[in-house]
Amino acid sequence: MRRAVWLTVSLIALGAGFAAYWLFNQQEEPPPLVHDFVPPAPAISPPISAPTPAPKPAEPAILHPLADARSETPLPELEHSDAPILAALRTVLGGTWQEMLLPDALIRNVVATIDALPRQYLPARVVPIKRVGGSLITEGQGNELSIDVANGTRYVRHVALIEAVDSTKLVAVYRAFYPLFQRAYAELGYPNAYFNDRLIEAIDDLLAAPTPVEPLRLVQPKVLYRYADEKLEALSAGQKIMIRVGRDNAERLKKKLREIRQLVAQGTKETLKN
Repeated sequence: MRRAVWLTVSLIALGAGFAAYWLFNQQEEPPPLVHDFVPPAPAISPPISAPTPAPKPAEPAILHPLADARSETPLPELEHSDAPILAALRTVLGGTWQEMLLPDALIRNVVATIDALPRQYLPARVVPIKRVGGSLITEGQGNELSIDVANGTRYVRHVALIEAVDSTKLVAVYRAFYPLFQRAYAELGYPNAYFNDRLIEAIDDLLAAPTPVEPLRLVQPKVLYRYADEKLEALSAGQKIMIRVGRDNAERLKKKLREIRQLVAQGTKETLKN
């Protein structure tokens, strides 16, 4: 529905632009004014001056510089980074995660997912983890429709796996491959921004997710569920995930996020030239 609204607005704006252009160029020219002939003054060419150089864009401030981690072997090109980073992650995450990760374009998809979490829409095609099995568990119907408190059990396994990850080792892999994350962020459309800053923004947005009173009321105008509370429906995609996993799971995830935030917010300034 949100996509349809934006498409409609875009088409209206485009149509208005074409209409204004067409009307402006189709107006009849006014009749020429009658004057006594006066010979035109000779044109005087303005003096030629050197062009003013364009101001150099200011280098964006880096709010959360990440300490540089030098790899013993050169990093691959971004297009060929899946196998190396999966091998590095396997030593940290173990074999269970290998079944859950979607390995194609992993760094690009991680970057796209993190960038989208603080926004209202998270494209499912960029999420690098397989969907949790089963459907949303609800109770009641009509005006009494809500998320069943048992729905949180669907995420318990994932939360336990996240808790078991060594945050220090995970961030070490991130630091070692950081130039590729930065490159993917530039390709996404942010050539002058620092990806680690965006990561901190995403983490802070998740940590700021409210803890609403349960049960969470739902409405189902068509196929998809929506929160009955418009304030909850207007939250970011990441905060909606934190709410959907349930209060206990969300608190456990926030504890892990605080660990990771502390690690990635440390370090010395690093340039954006990678």
